[in-house]
Amino acid sequence: MGCFVSTPKDTGVKRRRPGNIGEVAVFVPGLRIPKPVDFSESLGDHLCKNLVERLSALRTRIVVMAGQEGPTITRTRRRSATQHGGSTLGDLLQALEDYLPVLLGLVKDGSPLQHKVQFTWINQEDESEEMAMYNAWYEVLSVLHLMATLSLSQANLLLLPRTSTDGYLPKVSEESRRSAIDILLKAAGYLDCAVRHILPQLPPELRRDLPVDLAEGVLRALCLQALGQGVDIQLGLAIDSTKATLAVKRRLACEMVKYWQQAQDNITNLPLANGWGEKHRFYVKWKYIEAKAGAYYYHGLILDEGNTEKSHGMAVSALQAADEYLKESKRSCEAFNSAVPLSRTPPLWGTMKYLSEKIPKDTSSKVRINRDLYTYEKIMETAPTLPDFALALKPDEYQLPDVDSSWNNENVNKGQTGN
Repeated sequence: MGCFVSTPKDTGVKRRRPGNIGEVAVFVPGLRIPKPVDFSESLGDHLCKNLVERLSALRTRIVVMAGQEGPTITRTRRRSATQHGGSTLGDLLQALEDYLPVLLGLVKDGSPLQHKVQFTWINQEDESEEMAMYNAWYEVLSVLHLMATLSLSQANLLLLPRTSTDGYLPKVSEESRRSAIDILLKAAGYLDCAVRHILPQLPPELRRDLPVDLAEGVLRALCLQALGQGVDIQLGLAIDSTKATLAVKRRLACEMVKYWQQAQDNITNLPLANGWGEKHRFYVKWKYIEAKAGAYYYHGLILDEGNTEKSHGMAVSALQAADEYLKESKRSCEAFNSAVPLSRTPPLWGTMKYLSEKIPKDTSSKVRINRDLYTYEKIMETAPTLPDFALALKPDEYQLPDVDSSWNNENVNKGQTGN
């Protein structure tokens, strides 16, 4: 049970995609939009009228809000966080949270009702315009994905620098940065729950037929991206702190590399070549390269503290690698921004503002000094291996809510076990 219907991209169904999404600090995949469902037709003989109407009302609210606001949510503007965008995200998230406990009644205790309703969602990263399945777990998975996407959008809004009242360059407040970390961990929690607890509920044949938007690799990559960006913010806070040691900064920078490397590994073999999908791939590549620039920089500074010819040579090699990765990251950033939908990079702040200034300067200085001390042949030609640290940042432990109390025996027709 649980057959599916996919609509190929040439059927005339049109996805609403913005041509330009504005400034991007956190990658937010295009919002998958739910299409209307007639619960009364499929569940009218199995549930009481009030419960059917409640399901319909809760989902219709999401359909309307996502359909109207989805395209505007992805077109971020710095001012929208405090005007229209922030409240829209919060309202839609609340609508999803209200719907989920009632929806979960369809899958409670393996109920056959989970196969009675055809749920249809418009895709963004997949070649198929939309995907429909007679499986309520597909709906739960889609809801969690949308909740994570909205959370990523909230984090993006918080991390867009704003012009300060004191007349200095645009910046992101420490309060906004710490709030963004909390939201990123929450998004990672939704995605982690989807991978570990929802995907296993779908039979293998349905999992294979899921749109690439909901593929396990994409969900894992988005989760790792959220964690990687959380560490990026932590590194920026460490850079601003007089108490954070060089070793702490290197550890954070190296952990960030591992998160982005794992994110890239998860989407390497997926068919992300359609609009949002291609942009997603470019973003992960950019951030992975950018992270390596920071890690090699801090590794080089620590190596340079050694008193041996070998350590100085390794330091120079690491700093040279950092400089090359920084240059490559700028090219990767341009490729990401030029991919449709078009985007812009916000003014540099935090980690990358600091590293963009320090890496070229320190690399030039160390290379010149150490080349005066040692011959070129003695300087290692390849970058030293980065130290391997255990990943410290974990997703929030999100648990599905309890089934809503409206699912009691009086509201469920005893005939629901029939075909």
